Amino acid sequence: MEKHLYHLILGSNLGDRLQQLNSAKRMLSEKAGTLKGESKIYETQPWGYDDQPWFLNQVVSVQSQLAPLELLDIIKSIEKELGRQPGEKWHARHIDIDILLCGDMIFNDSRLTIPHPHLQDRNFVLIPLMDLAPLLLHPVLGKTIEELYLESRDIGEVYIFNADEQGDPL
Repeated sequence: MEKHLYHLILGSNLGDRLQQLNSAKRMLSEKAGTLKGESKIYETQPWGYDDQPWFLNQVVSVQSQLAPLELLDIIKSIEKELGRQPGEKWHARHIDIDILLCGDMIFNDSRLTIPHPHLQDRNFVLIPLMDLAPLLLHPVLGKTIEELYLESRDIGEVYIFNADEQGDPL
């Protein structure tokens, strides 16, 4: 069976945000494949709807034998298990996991598009993805993640997260 290297973004802005990210990574390792890499954790300004707490975001790479829609189903079950409720787009959530890229795969389905159609427009995605894989090539746009970041017009703020400064438990 073919192995894929998926790049996923994890985000949380409700509850113990750091614990939510750690739980998501553990569950992805148990249910989806092998965690091969992870970016630093970033605190990021909300995108799309400002009146909510800031997010913690992190990009991880997962090696998996799962097809894209199989991985999506597992991601949705993990989100639900970690407390995600159906809600309005871009609003606060305990956990959000999105598939960004899968090598040079181009995949279009009513439920999922790879590469993620907006990854090049969002600093909260580009900066952690650039941290993990700056030279990764976007298979549709033909540019590296670093090039996409340098061309981005997003003004959303993104900072390396320091738990000691936040009062968040480790």
